Amino acid sequence: MKIKEIIVVEGRDDTVAVQNAVDADTIETNGSAIGKQVIEQIKLAKERRGVIILTDPDYPGERIRKIVSQQVPGCKHAFLPKKEAISKNGKDLGVENASPEAIRSALSDAQQEEEEWIEQVSLEELLALGLIGGKKARARRERLGDLLKIGYTNGKQLYKRLIMFKIKAEEFSVAIAGVLKEEENE
Repeated sequence: MKIKEIIVVEGRDDTVAVQNAVDADTIETNGSAIGKQVIEQIKLAKERRGVIILTDPDYPGERIRKIVSQQVPGCKHAFLPKKEAISKNGKDLGVENASPEAIRSALSDAQQEEEEWIEQVSLEELLALGLIGGKKARARRERLGDLLKIGYTNGKQLYKRLIMFKIKAEEFSVAIAGVLKEEENE
């Protein structure tokens, strides 16, 4: 699978994992201390070929994603579910631990064509569905993030991600119904 866009990853091990999964070029941020030169490379990559951000599904990875997104608007985003990025010993979390199939799936989802979208999910609905506040909110958001392939979010981020990724009301409804059904079966 050849990827036209340049993939932004955190480090060398992530580049190796991505290149074992797909034919792609990468830019490494070398952690969350992203230098000005790296940002300039990402800006150039965005202009010339497009960029997909693929960072670890943890706090530092989300921080890097946010920094790059703010500095270089319009990047595509690929997300790995936490369960797909855990090392064999269960202690480490990162892109370098993901299988080639999981990486291909995340990148494929990021490449899909944009469709017309109208903001339809309100904050009130998120609250009413128990996605913001409440005992089960975090677990619901985590599972919803996996199903919609938008990554884990806190309450505020969920609303922003739904907008950012143009999640359609129908798509959202199907995913939340799945989350609630899984909860019933536990």
